[in-house]
Amino acid sequence: MKQKKAVVHTLIAVALGIVIVFPLAWVFICSFKESADILQYPPRVFSGTFATLKQYKVMLSRLPILNYAKNTVIFAVGASVVEILFDSMAGYALARMEFKGKKMISIIILSAMMLPFVILMIPLYIEIFKFGLLDTYAGLILPRAASAYGIFMMRSFFITLPKNLEEAARVDGLNEYGIFLQIMLPLCRPAMITMFIFNLTMCWNDLLYPLLLTSSSKMRTISSGLAMFVGSRVNEFGPAMAATVCALLPLLIVYLFAQKYFIEGIATTGMKE
Repeated sequence: MKQKKAVVHTLIAVALGIVIVFPLAWVFICSFKESADILQYPPRVFSGTFATLKQYKVMLSRLPILNYAKNTVIFAVGASVVEILFDSMAGYALARMEFKGKKMISIIILSAMMLPFVILMIPLYIEIFKFGLLDTYAGLILPRAASAYGIFMMRSFFITLPKNLEEAARVDGLNEYGIFLQIMLPLCRPAMITMFIFNLTMCWNDLLYPLLLTSSSKMRTISSGLAMFVGSRVNEFGPAMAATVCALLPLLIVYLFAQKYFIEGIATTGMKE
């Protein structure tokens, strides 16, 4: 009976793996094909004329992908680092400190998670415009400086840490800032890496947000630049596939190197000692 369950679970895992990996493999293969072969019906994976690096050369000549990549890295990494800093401080305060209004603050932050971005679009645009931050890196990063999801994720991780750690630190003469920076924060490395990957992926793939707060081509991110490229041209499937591969590779590389901490952070967040 156990062997049958193991076989069923293995088959399900393999099927899910194929469903997830096949689109990525299809995009990668199509980036080396001629546009006519990409549109061939019925589709064939390994048939047709392979154009080697032709589509990548066409993509580089028509799309400033390197500038888009630079903007995306500055935006995604900058917003993720700033958000980890503020979310960890807020999560620590809500998890380990007692102060007046703590429950009300938690309710307000939790309520913010229920608001979709489309409701906040116009107020956010007006606010950034009034501050003169449209079409700037600061205008992209500052609204992402904190998130309700990140705060509660860090709070859940801080709750799992034993209280005798901070009690021993107080006996040694550390104040609250010292306990947070020297004791608690290093122990939260898996949760911080997990949140960094979440935020990096969200910022990297975000389309509507950078389109809202940027107007010039020099400030576009990969997602918004690729959307404008596909929308302004006809039958440019080959270069579009090549640009998509360039947009996907950095995230895959980051996840491959950080998957150990990512899985550990997911597994331990929310567990209580």
